Amino acid sequence: MKYIAEINIMTRSEILDPQGKAVKLGLHNLHMDTIDNVRIGKHIRLEVDADTEEQARATVDAACRQLLANMIMEEYSFELHAA
Repeated sequence: MKYIAEINIMTRSEILDPQGKAVKLGLHNLHMDTIDNVRIGKHIRLEVDADTEEQARATVDAACRQLLANMIMEEYSFELHAA
């Protein structure tokens, strides 16, 4: 069975996010002063072929831990849907 994984990877809150700060400054320059604490992350969508949802979750979790996310600086979450 095929599953779709929607993965969100964000820099840990303790880590500075210079890209987010640059975007916040740009928004404030556009007079959008009510916007604060901008963080930039990654969204990854992938297909997994697995026999069970549990197996698909384990595969996506391994992919995140081993390749997609830098576990020192980033944290991740994902949702899994049947394709």
